[in-house]
Amino acid sequence: MFEGFHQSDIETDGAVIRTQVGGDGPPLLLLHGYPQTHMMWQNIAPRLAEDYTVVATDLRGYGDSSKPETTPDHAPYSFRAMANDQIQVMQHLGFEEFIVAGHDRGARTAHRMALDHQQRITQLALLDIVPTLTLYETADQKVASSYYHWYFLIQDFDLPERLIGADPEYYLRKKTGHWSAGDCFTEEAMAEYIRCFSNPETIHASCEDYRAAASIDLKLDRTDRDADHKISCPTLILWGEKGAMGQCYDVLDTWQEKCEDVSGKVIPGGHFLAEEAPQETYRALSEFY
Repeated sequence: MFEGFHQSDIETDGAVIRTQVGGDGPPLLLLHGYPQTHMMWQNIAPRLAEDYTVVATDLRGYGDSSKPETTPDHAPYSFRAMANDQIQVMQHLGFEEFIVAGHDRGARTAHRMALDHQQRITQLALLDIVPTLTLYETADQKVASSYYHWYFLIQDFDLPERLIGADPEYYLRKKTGHWSAGDCFTEEAMAEYIRCFSNPETIHASCEDYRAAASIDLKLDRTDRDADHKISCPTLILWGEKGAMGQCYDVLDTWQEKCEDVSGKVIPGGHFLAEEAPQETYRALSEFY
């Protein structure tokens, strides 16, 4: 599914990151979301690799990347920690500056990366999210119903871990089905998601990801807001026409105050843009870059 790509495991300061690299041209980093792996880019990465050196990774805690020990403040699973991993991966590959496209948790990681490492990110695409701080400060009943897992996964260890661990495949299929506007996953991709998510360490790490987002990440976001610290590189926002974010927010408007140079467009389908509408998503990314 990533024909022509080279797979490796790259060690960072805090994790070992599963990495796929293919193509030739300007470097482009692709980051996946919850509860997936880099496999979500299978329909788009090979096409992008015709014009770019494409790097697709598993975030720490997900897929075949390592699952570091956590701490009481959840810092090892903060978006800052995840962003630092990706910066080090790209440096290891010889790329000091690069383009980033992220979906869901990968987009939140990319958001933090563009704030902490402004000199390294030349262009940024964020797929189907509103800012983390915005969502937590404005969520109403409609948002909470659609994104209930944001409040479920942050409960103290080990309540969500035990409940999800009782039947990981059922949970994953229900969660992805809840977000998508139709059956969009290939058998190979779904099998890979189930394989990775059935690991108890992955379930725990993903909960830590959300616990960090509801604690240490909010502190970082408020610090940036108070300092009027914005994303400086050109930024593209894409969201699903039938997805919860598009139904609950004016998605592009939520990013106006976070970015100095932002544009965006709606994509047909639900949350999983790269798999529900690969042609439209590829075209939007390609035209922007």
